[in-house]
Amino acid sequence: MKNIKLLLICSAVSVLILSACSSQKTTSIKIAEVTRSLFYAPQYVAIEKGFFKEEGLDVELQTTWGGDKTMTALLSDGADVALVGSETSIYVYGQNSKDYAINFAQLTQTDGTFLVAKEPKPDFQWEDLKDSTFLGQRKGGMPQMVGEFVLKKHGIDPHHDLNLKQNIDFANIPGAFVSGDAEYVQLFEPTASTFEKEGKGHIIASFGEESGHVPYTVYMTKQSFMKNNEKAVESFTRAVYKAQQWVENNSAEAIASVIQPYFEDTDLEMLTSSIDRYKSQGSFATDPILDEKEWNNLKNIMDEAGELPVDAAYDELVNTKFAEEVIKE
Repeated sequence: MKNIKLLLICSAVSVLILSACSSQKTTSIKIAEVTRSLFYAPQYVAIEKGFFKEEGLDVELQTTWGGDKTMTALLSDGADVALVGSETSIYVYGQNSKDYAINFAQLTQTDGTFLVAKEPKPDFQWEDLKDSTFLGQRKGGMPQMVGEFVLKKHGIDPHHDLNLKQNIDFANIPGAFVSGDAEYVQLFEPTASTFEKEGKGHIIASFGEESGHVPYTVYMTKQSFMKNNEKAVESFTRAVYKAQQWVENNSAEAIASVIQPYFEDTDLEMLTSSIDRYKSQGSFATDPILDEKEWNNLKNIMDEAGELPVDAAYDELVNTKFAEEVIKE
């Protein structure tokens, strides 16, 4: 008789546990990332370490390969959240969109490109670039705008002092540099370090160190989604913050080991050195807050490049409420 009672009690407890588990709803979030880059290491850490799952979020990650495609996915509801440069939110706002994108969590806070030369330049000075053939990035994109900003800071007019080439698609820039006549190029990691290891190029300067803090890559969502899904946006921001803190407090090698599944063609040693380069120059934001100084720096860079369509107010396109809440916790 005692065994029967015990069996009944265990059965009842099991039912209660299963019922409690089934009552915990999981929210699906579709993320569109502008490209696949180890520059976004904290995002992959958040997925692989289960930080999104801890917050009751089931994230689906898609790579949309370009700012225009990423924003199209967001605005057409092909994605709930976009990871892309903040400049894209200003472009959309400048088109008088009724349901424009709001920046709510910053992931990277510097430019992620490096100046790579075909030949070794042990005594490099920025003025050495004058009259050279320079393979630039897409017009209107953050890499190109930051590049121009840095060049101008060093007294170089990119459109008059250089033979500037901007007609190559982002994915084809590395190959075009190797096979073409360009003497200099802007490259992200791990491509820059890979080229250096293979003798195809030499890293001689960092655009991230030269340009200062800027909201280079940020999570954004439409006004309507934010209004109707505040809890999900807060949970998303909390997961991002957990990942940022984990990246800040762990070694480049540990980070590389976690995110290696996203970069199967890059060996662990190269991933580690590339991540270490980004960590050492403070590229990964340590919290999700996009502050007004960074926003103004972004607008200044866009204005210098002649790409600022409207003087977008910080309070209009940035919402730090969720970031501030999760940091307080």
